[in-house]
Amino acid sequence: MSTPHSKSSSPFRQPKAVWAVAFACVISFMGIGLVDPILPALAENLHASPSQVSLLFSSYLIVTAVAMLIVGWFSSRFGAKRTLVIGLTVIVVFSALAGSTGSINGIVGFRAGWGLGNALFIATSLAVIVASASGGFGGAIILYETALGLGIAVGPLLGGELGAISWRGPFFGVAVLMAIALVATLAFVPPLPKPERRTSPVAPLRALRHRGLLTMGIMALLYNWGFFTMLGYAPYPMELGAHQLGLVFTGWGLLVAAFSVLFAPRLQARFGTAKVLYANLLGLSIVMAIIAAGVTTPTVVIVAVIVSGAFIGINNTLTTQAVMLVSPVERPVASSAYGFLRFIGGGLAPYVAGKLADATDLSVPFYLGAATFFLAIPVLASGHRLLARAEAGTLEPESAPAPADAGTPAATDARG
Repeated sequence: MSTPHSKSSSPFRQPKAVWAVAFACVISFMGIGLVDPILPALAENLHASPSQVSLLFSSYLIVTAVAMLIVGWFSSRFGAKRTLVIGLTVIVVFSALAGSTGSINGIVGFRAGWGLGNALFIATSLAVIVASASGGFGGAIILYETALGLGIAVGPLLGGELGAISWRGPFFGVAVLMAIALVATLAFVPPLPKPERRTSPVAPLRALRHRGLLTMGIMALLYNWGFFTMLGYAPYPMELGAHQLGLVFTGWGLLVAAFSVLFAPRLQARFGTAKVLYANLLGLSIVMAIIAAGVTTPTVVIVAVIVSGAFIGINNTLTTQAVMLVSPVERPVASSAYGFLRFIGGGLAPYVAGKLADATDLSVPFYLGAATFFLAIPVLASGHRLLARAEAGTLEPESAPAPADAGTPAATDARG
């Protein structure tokens, strides 16, 4: 989410604690696209079908989704730093185990453990950055989005380089880098105070009774269905090696980063959140339909995937902000509830896409993804008035988040 920040204080002049967590964020976000370049290699070397390989995404994201419901409860009891450390440790252990196993089922299982660590870390990292950063909330958000963009852009490139050596390389690479981030967190992040009020483990589910939050959550579920269908299945029709796939998804990631940080705020300021999201979701639906229609032509798929990065970058920034605008509950609770729905969509999509591809042909999952992007438009439109009122400042939250509360996630980013 992009927020105005003070011009007198650079968001990049920060204490060591902030840089330690920001570095860990870069590595964590690299995991979004790190495995993409090795998906065909995994299928070939482990004698697995694309639908079996797709479970790497499903197990990871479904566990992340369920864990999102308890992260606020966990961090409010054990503190933000301890939650970060536990999350990073879990990622290090399970990414290393994924690289050491010799079966696709083993990787799928260890990716599930990785998802648990990812939920603990990602949901808490922004809260720590906000609590520790100089320059206020706006500066912290700029730094966080920069980490996101860098991670998304570099992840496929590193995955392609390491994957060209061995399919195990990206998994071990994550383990090493996250171990460095773990040491930096232990050394430079000070103990942060626990929140005065503990979060109930059922609070996120209760929050979904609010129409605005539920509407945005369903919209994000549909969006992430299309997004992870593309991420999980686009590498196969490209017919490229690991290194070349890494370059393709690096180009995609650079557009995600640029449009998320530089263009989304400008479009929002000129046209408003809802109008930009309508046009953006329609654009994604068209791009996905082009991938489906041209699935037998690698060049069409490659160009369409790279172009989709622009739309995804805009969507990532504006959906996060829209959730925080319409939510009438505390930001940590809203984040957990929203994260649960969106990750469920992302987790189920690759599995369903695999089954559809096995039963029909590879174009069908992409057509379904195009349909889910398009269906997200009327879902969002059903909450248009709520979003417009919130953007105008006339929709008041029931309880404002405590700015110094770093014991629970400040805002779970809506990243596909």
